[in-house]
Amino acid sequence: MKQITLLVILAISLLTSRCQSNNLPPVDKSPMDMCYFPINYPVLKIQDKVTEPAVARVIYSRPQKNGRLIFGDLVEYGKVWRLGANEATEIEFFKGVKIGDKKVEKGRYTLYAIPMEDNWTIILNRDNDTWGAFKYDEQKDVLRTTVPVQKLNEAVEAMAMTFEKSDFGCNLIIAWDNIKASLPISLK
Repeated sequence: MKQITLLVILAISLLTSRCQSNNLPPVDKSPMDMCYFPINYPVLKIQDKVTEPAVARVIYSRPQKNGRLIFGDLVEYGKVWRLGANEATEIEFFKGVKIGDKKVEKGRYTLYAIPMEDNWTIILNRDNDTWGAFKYDEQKDVLRTTVPVQKLNEAVEAMAMTFEKSDFGCNLIIAWDNIKASLPISLK
């Protein structure tokens, strides 16, 4: 009797877990990703190789090109863009920094862009945890700065962001399709 009861409980458990797994969302077409400065900070931290404190982290979704014309079409020139897909991209600074001539306090901000053919206006906004740019409120902007764009020889299929070290701090690199933008971030 104990064996039958155990088998029934095991069968119910397996059936329940299988039913629950069918309710999980599928992998998103534009998966979320994250980048840090210093580059690979969490890996360096667990390897006890950190030589400088964390400065910034970006969380963003990575849309795919999929043969589409991106800039000037899917991402319209002159309009606010969430700088990725799905939820609006967020940047967190773990210490105060300077972008352009403006000081930016430690904290978490939504990162938007207004793409143009030759440059992008990059926007830091204090309204976090939002989807897309549908409720974008210019009154909540912390700063706007314009950066040039560079044409790439090869298209980037999945939008990508990374940091690169610079003499003054770092650059946030944003690349998709055949365009690359670079946001200079100075350490205070």
